[in-house]
Amino acid sequence: MNKIFVMPLVAIIAVTASCGNNNDKSGNKKSSNPFAEASKLAYQTPAFDQISDDDFKPALEEGMKIQLEEIQKIADNTEAPTFENTMVALEKSGQMLTRARNVFDALTSANTNPKLQKVQEEIAPKQAAHRDAIYLNSKLFKRIQVIYNNSEQLKLDPESKRLVEYYEQQFELAGAKLSDAAQSQLKKLNEEEASLSARFSNQLLAANKAGALIISNKDELAGLSQGELAAAAQAAKSNKQEGKWLIPLQNTTQQPLLQSLTNRTTREKLFKAAWNRAEKQDTNDTRSTIIRIAKIRAEKARLMGFPDYATWKLQDQMAKTPAAVDAFFAQLVPAATAKAKMEAADIQAQADLEKSGFKIQPWDWDYYADKVRKQKYDLDESQVKPYFELNKVLEKGVFYAANLLYGITFTERHDLPVYQKDVRVFEVFDKDKSTIGLFYCDYFKRDNKSGGAWMSNFVGQSELMGTKPVIYNVCNFTKPAKGQPALISFSDVVTMFHEFGHGLHGLFASQKYPALSGANVARDFVEFPSQFNEHWALSPQVFKNYAVHYKTGQPIPQVLVEKIKKAATFNQGYNLTEILSAASLDMAWHKLKLGDPVQSTDNFEQSSLHRLNLDLQEVPPRYRTSYFSHIWGGEYGAGYYAYLWTEMLDDDAYSWFEENGGLTRTNGQRFRDMILSKGNTEDYGKMFRDFRGHDPKIGPMEKNRGLITK
Repeated sequence: MNKIFVMPLVAIIAVTASCGNNNDKSGNKKSSNPFAEASKLAYQTPAFDQISDDDFKPALEEGMKIQLEEIQKIADNTEAPTFENTMVALEKSGQMLTRARNVFDALTSANTNPKLQKVQEEIAPKQAAHRDAIYLNSKLFKRIQVIYNNSEQLKLDPESKRLVEYYEQQFELAGAKLSDAAQSQLKKLNEEEASLSARFSNQLLAANKAGALIISNKDELAGLSQGELAAAAQAAKSNKQEGKWLIPLQNTTQQPLLQSLTNRTTREKLFKAAWNRAEKQDTNDTRSTIIRIAKIRAEKARLMGFPDYATWKLQDQMAKTPAAVDAFFAQLVPAATAKAKMEAADIQAQADLEKSGFKIQPWDWDYYADKVRKQKYDLDESQVKPYFELNKVLEKGVFYAANLLYGITFTERHDLPVYQKDVRVFEVFDKDKSTIGLFYCDYFKRDNKSGGAWMSNFVGQSELMGTKPVIYNVCNFTKPAKGQPALISFSDVVTMFHEFGHGLHGLFASQKYPALSGANVARDFVEFPSQFNEHWALSPQVFKNYAVHYKTGQPIPQVLVEKIKKAATFNQGYNLTEILSAASLDMAWHKLKLGDPVQSTDNFEQSSLHRLNLDLQEVPPRYRTSYFSHIWGGEYGAGYYAYLWTEMLDDDAYSWFEENGGLTRTNGQRFRDMILSKGNTEDYGKMFRDFRGHDPKIGPMEKNRGLITK
């Protein structure tokens, strides 16, 4: 999951936690809120040791109050609208709010607690009302329209012209052209949706925690490694279940340990714990919340004059229309499901060979798929994990690839406060040794951390604001028991490269205006840099540098390397189908029209998947409706298709590298100059065409997924 929530003026950026108190060294209460001014630390990075949970609510409320005063001053200006007194002033507004929001959103996702959750639910409708107070300010919009209508005569530079066009569209899509009565109705719906979205996130966090599988008999965990058993025992102890084993839930349907567990009953329990986590008819049951959110979104779309929410929300995306997304899916579904059915036959054959006596169920897939992988490719995850030690992957893999491609280097900082003890901080330097910014990483799962993986900013890059980027990555890898190495799967390795690709998008930002900077781009473009960066995980020069045995220091044997490469397209029918199922569910929910009957999320889910020919019994969606946090608690409503859309972009872009010498500093610089450093300063289609030489083609993606062999 990549929470790159971008919203101008009121930046919704995502994830990280605070600790410490609000007293000075003498023990006296400080007179000012720590967010009232920019941090004095390097790069204005948050002073987590000076921030307390009690600081957020007053900071957010005061930040909103100050920004509305700034906005009203712009709107009431009696001077004729100019780019400086309107657009630049708009960009400079809300600095206290941005500082507080960046940290608050970080904490409530990566290191939350009941106090922060309460503030989150209280503040969500106020923030929605605040955003409406800006985007539905008719006097402000009229000033923007004057500049927009006269932009040619103003002879603005390209980035400034793009900023005007961007804001004009965002105000219009927010409802600035609606009647007063319609705007009033929209405001109420926005506030309710914000409250419900916050409620959903907190319900799901609680459901994930409560849904963890607790095992009393160690024999039921046969198949797990000693490290995995130790981690489960430690997790149980931390949850006051001494002498037992606890398997926490990842945010996806399938769970990592299903691959290893030999006890079929335990596999079924773990799968169903994930599948039903948010459907227990208790306070953590998300279904009624979801149905109301879906109805609100349909009602908002109608108010805006669109047939459905998806049509409304795709206006500023690269795809533009739901029809374009549907056509894209239509190219993938037949090949993906056909391959998945072939894989299912192989897996059933393996189970039959062992005289299992049952038809393969979803909780059996990963277990038997691993056996088929071993049989076909002689590849055993337990053989390769010792070569993927987390810190080695980070420094000798992720950072090393970035150095080869872009010339950047990293120095760990131990002098800067962090929000949780496992967080590390690195200063990033350019090829000429000049400073770029800071990179924080928070890799281990916690009960108070949302599921998935994501990137965002504590501080955004902007020449106008004089700020350099402070980026963070968050993941949910299993934390090893004390004294044990953090050994991760190759899938986790890819996740690290993925999230750092987002990080590069933020670190290489070179924009003047905050709204256009770095990863502040459309959902169906923002995953392009991250997925592109995944390719370097298996690049021979990079791979041999980080894939070394954690005990012996010996490089991974070439025979294992070849097995990993050959197995790269294994199970891709399943993987692609589960993502297509989730993405199609997202579009189905958001193509609902106001008045369409929805009585049950489960029935809607089943009928939608059947209609789309994605109802394969053995292949459940990657995210079920009831725990689909991207679309109900995040900013990916009608946008989950973006992961596959941008996979098309990244595979096509990578094919350019293959055609032009591969991993070289020259090629890396070209990608940095033409994609990573551009932010939202150009049309996305043009940006891609300028780099690749043509519109994106789906062929490289199909080849990379193993759907075609040519």
